[in-house]
Amino acid sequence: MYQRSYAIWRRYQHLLDKSIPHVLRRWIAFSVIAFTYALRVYLVQGYYVITYGLGIFILQLFILFLSPRFDPEIKELADGPTLPTRGSDEFRPFVRRLPEFKFWYSITTSFCFAFMLTFFSVFDVPVFWPILLFYWLVLFVSTMKRQIMHMIKYKYVPFSVGKKRYTGKKVTSADDEALH
Repeated sequence: MYQRSYAIWRRYQHLLDKSIPHVLRRWIAFSVIAFTYALRVYLVQGYYVITYGLGIFILQLFILFLSPRFDPEIKELADGPTLPTRGSDEFRPFVRRLPEFKFWYSITTSFCFAFMLTFFSVFDVPVFWPILLFYWLVLFVSTMKRQIMHMIKYKYVPFSVGKKRYTGKKVTSADDEALH
């Protein structure tokens, strides 16, 4: 029995490892799962507490995704004020506290777990959903405001499209100018 479950786990892990370079496909699959969950909640007209808890968990994961691995604010508090040791123009890559793949995996598994919970009526607590939505929006706005202020204070941008490539000046010769 143990060998069988271990073989299943290894196959599952192998498939996860193969999916790492396929970022767009993974996020499309997540979108399908999220849409399925939203459709289930809409059609059943319930499970708003589960959705609220899921929203808070996603917000927490998103903040970890946007945060640097080594928080300069914590380092500043621990070490005290120090003189700068690097030039401000030096390239420092942004290393996330929660990498993209782990963010995707956590958010996907949380949606799957929440979807499974919608099949048990014990979790369908009657609540007035606009209040939960309002609470979540207030939490989202205040948390993102704090995160954006942190980004501005410590001058980091968590989103990039890759390393910049400089091509240099284009060298023109007399033959090229004669053709134009």
